[in-house]
Amino acid sequence: MKGKQVLLTGGTGGLGLGVTPAVLGRGAMVTIPYCSENNLQRLKEKLSAADFSRIRFVKVDLMVESAVEKLINDLGRVDILIHLVGGFSMGRTHELSFQDWQESFNLNLYTTFLVCKHSLRKMRQRGYGRIVTVASRGAVEPGAQLAAYSAAKAGVVALTKVIAAETVDMDITANVVLPSIIDTPSNQEAMGRDNADKWVKPESLAEVICFYASAAAKDVSGSAIPVYGNA
Repeated sequence: MKGKQVLLTGGTGGLGLGVTPAVLGRGAMVTIPYCSENNLQRLKEKLSAADFSRIRFVKVDLMVESAVEKLINDLGRVDILIHLVGGFSMGRTHELSFQDWQESFNLNLYTTFLVCKHSLRKMRQRGYGRIVTVASRGAVEPGAQLAAYSAAKAGVVALTKVIAAETVDMDITANVVLPSIIDTPSNQEAMGRDNADKWVKPESLAEVICFYASAAAKDVSGSAIPVYGNA
């Protein structure tokens, strides 16, 4: 990844705290869109001053297509897209509001579509690209009270596989990782720490993501990779 231009969405989030240092450690040039100043500060505390200074931060609403298009056009090129943005939600289907359903799709699927669409356009111009998205175990093993979340993440899997099929004759790959529960501060707060030792660590997931974002993974595309830990 040395010298590659990486668009790392969600790089200031809970998973990003593990992925961002791993990407920087491989010598990439990193751009991180963000919306929360608090998350930005949290990442700053995680990184050395030198590493933090190597990141280009851009305040962007990834649910607005014109903003996403401008972000990517301003980058000039996108060699690697790592899309971490997403959010967990629960609710019984018969009690789920349509607004909650839409919000889950907006955050998990529609942001994925927009950043993939415009990054892919740039990648096709150059004939090179790596796309790594994040879905969930719930996308392939949905459970009770996960209707909106599982459906949205299943859409992420399908979209990623479609991109892989459309770029099969190019040096562009698209793969999706399927984590179970990730050991992030927000998940610890929501679920407690009783079983946290069994959850997937962000640093562990980062290693998988970075491999699929690398030139070495040129022969792997369209895969959905389970990363379940011991959960």
